[in-house]
Order: sequence, then structure tokens, then C-alpha cells
Amino acid sequence: MTKWGISALIATSMLSTPLLAQDNMEKLSNMQKTGATHTFIEQDGERAASLRNIIQHITMPEGFELSLYAVVPDARSMAVAPQGTVVFAGTRKDKVWSIVDRDRNRVADEVLDFAPSITFDIPNGPCFSRDGFLYIAERNRVLVFPAAEFFFEGPDPAVGVVVPQGKLIPAEEESFNHTARVCDVGPDGKLYISLGQPFNVQPVEKLELYDEVGIGGIIRINTDGTGREVFTRGVRNSVGQDFHPETGELWWTDNQVDGMGDNIPPGELNRQTEAGQHFGFPWTNARVEIPMYKDVPRPEGVTFIEPQLEPTAHAADLGMAFYKGSNFPEKYHGGIFWAQHGSWNRTEPIGARVMFTALDEEGNAAGIEVFAEGWLNEETGEYRGRPMDVAFLPDGSMLISDDFAGAIWRIAYNPAASE
Repeated sequence: MTKWGISALIATSMLSTPLLAQDNMEKLSNMQKTGATHTFIEQDGERAASLRNIIQHITMPEGFELSLYAVVPDARSMAVAPQGTVVFAGTRKDKVWSIVDRDRNRVADEVLDFAPSITFDIPNGPCFSRDGFLYIAERNRVLVFPAAEFFFEGPDPAVGVVVPQGKLIPAEEESFNHTARVCDVGPDGKLYISLGQPFNVQPVEKLELYDEVGIGGIIRINTDGTGREVFTRGVRNSVGQDFHPETGELWWTDNQVDGMGDNIPPGELNRQTEAGQHFGFPWTNARVEIPMYKDVPRPEGVTFIEPQLEPTAHAADLGMAFYKGSNFPEKYHGGIFWAQHGSWNRTEPIGARVMFTALDEEGNAAGIEVFAEGWLNEETGEYRGRPMDVAFLPDGSMLISDDFAGAIWRIAYNPAASE
């Protein structure tokens, strides 16, 4: 047992009070006002016009159209509310944004910060349960907001604490690196939360602690914070996951080790068929052996699961989702779309696009194709935008968050547009 016991990690209650914004959390737990006010983001004007100028550079298959859905600063992982009233977007800063399309014309009417009375700390990961509870995974805390879809307009929503501040990971392991959590509610009704390890490659002396806690993996917990377990091992830093709509299997992207060259290791899209599987890191990254671990014994009796796909190295494969709608043509039904955020340390930049893979009859990934690209200026190497996550509206159209441009884009299929 390491110095950070599992019992300490899962000791929590819905009434726990975190260290951040303690006074406001106490007031909110008692249904009291805090005096906080909203920040609203202008949806017209020069900023919106500048963003719309990017559209002309984006290419997609015939029949698809791109539009600006909303101006959203630092937009990261998204959660579409069950009834489609509002989309919540996390950030790597201190805001969660509520994006509202009241007239259903597929352009946001209003963007305002969610729960401004709470001090968030890298609230990258919002996700919804099927019965309308919004969960937000921060750097080191998980909160829950009942009926957020209907109470987002008030600055003081009801809130509960699923994992208190400092209990998602040991406080001494908090970092500025690889701290963007993602979360999903699985078919079993439990929360699945990614915990990226904070190093390029973690030191050997961290292995035992990280294995126990689930850092460099994906943990699974009950929605009241109990029953914590490490569901996935051998992950470097996953910032995208979704469940297969029929099999319930968890699929997720992973990011590569930096500093080994432009073309290795490749990216990863992984398929997990059972709890506890190990995907190789830090011994391997997409089948590439990591030099500093070549003499470190591998976990006894463990077989590493190889990636389903190995996308281009350092394109930064992030948010992903299965296509469950009907707006897109048949070839896309049941397939996976994901965002490539774009390289930061490659001599020739690559990425900043949306990718697609279909699944074969055995449920395996069948090839990779570029679906939408042009956010990277190939001539200058400059980014016009950096897609981070994909999500889908009830009408089957796609939303793409872009934390560089500060926008959410929408792609819809309109075959008449190509006639």
C-alpha cells in the first residue's frame, strides 16, 4: 500500500465542502444566494465575423456545410443536455460555458458562464447522466448539478460534491500538465474519468502510486463517489472517450510521448472490451518501446492491448464520439469521429482536423479518413483553429469545439448544397 490509501481517496459524501470557494459552496449547499453575476459572450460583431472568415478554408466531403455555432472562449470538452436545450463546454481555465439555441435555428442565441458563484479549477470535463445530472470533472474534484439543463440561467445552481477537492488524485501529484479530465456516464450508470499522468514519461518510482490511484488510466466510480476502481491502465493522457452504442465497450484516444521524433510514436485509438485491461504505457506507446523503460520489468502476467488505430504521430488525437444520428449519410452511421488538436513540437505541423473511422463486422476500426480540415494553414504552418472535441445535436449535426479560435463550429449534411 502506498502512502495514498484507496480508502482515503473514496471517502466522500455529497455534502463534502471543497477547499476552493468554500464560502460559496457552503451557501449553495444551503440553497442560499451568493450575489454572483453572469458573464455573457457577444455573439455578433467583429469577433464573430472574423471567425466566419475561417469557414472558407475548411474542406469536407460533398454535401456537408460548416457554420459558426457559437463564439465560446477556450471551448474544450462538450456535453449536450438530454433534451437539447443547452450545450455545456468546459475549459482549461476557470469557466464552464452554457451555449443556448432557444429558437432551434442551429445558431447559438446566448453564451453565458455556468455557475459563476463557484470557483472552478480546469473544469475541462462535463458529462450528463441519462436522467439529466450534469457532472463536471476538474483538475482534482468532481461536482454534480441536478437539472442543470433547466437551471443554468441562475448564478447559484444546486450543486453536490462527488469527489471532494484534493481527492481525485493526491494533492502532491497536481500539475499544470495533462490535467484536462474527461468524463462519461457509462451504460452501467457509473462515472468514467480519465486521469492523465503529468509527465512526458513518469519516473519509475511513481509506478506503484499511479497504478493504485489510476493516474495514467481511467477510473470508474459510482455517481455518489463510492466504489472507486481503476478501469483502464497503461494510458499516457487520454482526453477523449465514448461508449459503443450497442456493445457498451469503451473506446478512447491517447496522446504520444514527445521528443522521440516527428513520426514516432503514432497516435492511438483504443477499444477496451473488459475492465482492468492494460494498454502498455509507460513501457510502450502504440507498439513503440519507450527507451527509459526498456530495463524495467513489465507487470507480471499482463498482456498489453494494442491500439485499434495508429493515427499520424503528434497530431494530438483528443475528443471523440460515435455517430448515433441520422442526418449524415449511411456510411457514417455507427462510426467514430474524433478531433485532432494539432501538433505543437513537430518540425512540420500536422492535425487541426476532424477524422473518421468506420467499424467492420467484428466491431474493429476499419481505416482512417480525414473528414474536415483546413484549420491549419499548410503554407505558413499557422493555426486558424484547433479542433478539440466533437459532439452531436439532436438533429444529428456535429459540433466541434475549438479552444484556439474560441468557437464551436457546426457541420450538417445538406445534399442540396452540392447540386
